[in-house]
Amino acid sequence: MWINPEIDQGFGLSSTLGVAGFPSGEAYKVGSAVPYARIPRAFFRQTFDLGGEKKKVDGDINQFAGTQMNDRIVLTVGKFAVTDVFDTNKYAHDPRKDFMNWSLVDTGTFDYAADAWGYTYGAAIEWYTGAWTFRGGVFDLSRVPNSSELDPRFEQFQLVGEAEHRHEILGKPGKIAVTGFVSRGRMGRFDDAVALAQAIGGPADTASVRTYRSRSGLSLNIEQEIADDLGIFARAGLADGSVESYEFTDIDSTVAAGLLLSGTRWKRPDDTVALAGVVNGISSARRSYLDAGGLGILVGDGKLPNPGPEKIVETSYSFPISIWRATLNYQFIANPAYNRDRGPVSIFGARLRAQF
Repeated sequence: MWINPEIDQGFGLSSTLGVAGFPSGEAYKVGSAVPYARIPRAFFRQTFDLGGEKKKVDGDINQFAGTQMNDRIVLTVGKFAVTDVFDTNKYAHDPRKDFMNWSLVDTGTFDYAADAWGYTYGAAIEWYTGAWTFRGGVFDLSRVPNSSELDPRFEQFQLVGEAEHRHEILGKPGKIAVTGFVSRGRMGRFDDAVALAQAIGGPADTASVRTYRSRSGLSLNIEQEIADDLGIFARAGLADGSVESYEFTDIDSTVAAGLLLSGTRWKRPDDTVALAGVVNGISSARRSYLDAGGLGILVGDGKLPNPGPEKIVETSYSFPISIWRATLNYQFIANPAYNRDRGPVSIFGARLRAQF
């Protein structure tokens, strides 16, 4: 049984609005000027060994040091993040120590079930067998899209499935994973919202046309070690662009790639340089909706006469300071919120972190 309490304070840049690939993975959609306590994770995890090679496991967050069998079943039940189990990547998944942009630490089209803080109730099962892992899960959606309240009766839910294959190329480890999701809840179609707005006047609003329907998506996730000090990753995803995003952000297609290089070559082995780029896109239906005055989860300028793909480059340099780890970060964003009339934007950041 794991319980993770935390205390939060502060706001995301521009109140966590204005760009679909939001630049801070540590920023929630809910901001507060005063500290408040909450419990984002409270879950039970049980491992059933099935045999195979015994492996050493290092201690980490929500993980005791010890050993585990290569073939096993892992059951996780309770409140946690869907991305604790699905869409993980060794090089781009933790905004505390690698990349910060939302569409780099997770696949931008993976509209995973979550409240406004990124967590939900559900269950996941993982079957590790040889070089393969198969995962499945069911999770509670929010009461309404992009809400701080989860559906109390679990009437709106999401199914997630994933197949992962681990391999070696020239003796270097890597993996390829395919992740799919289907959400079932009260969502609005963009074309319906635009048609209603044209009929009665005013801006388009998907909240006015929501009915119980499905939204799905599929993504590819790759990681590969190239050398002892160099690793690369790539992600790509597509989601149903006819229906509004439910939880994560306003992205219907995405392609991302990047690398992490340790400082061994300049005699700073504990330092890390990171560089990545991502291109996010939206469907023609979502473009028409935004041009008709519609608002998404993070984007919406009232009009969108000159749409274009959101293009983001992120780089960082990380180094130790005593027990702390400091990271200097820079992001360049072209066409924020898919609007060629805005930007480009440069964002500088710094992180200071200690783990005990």
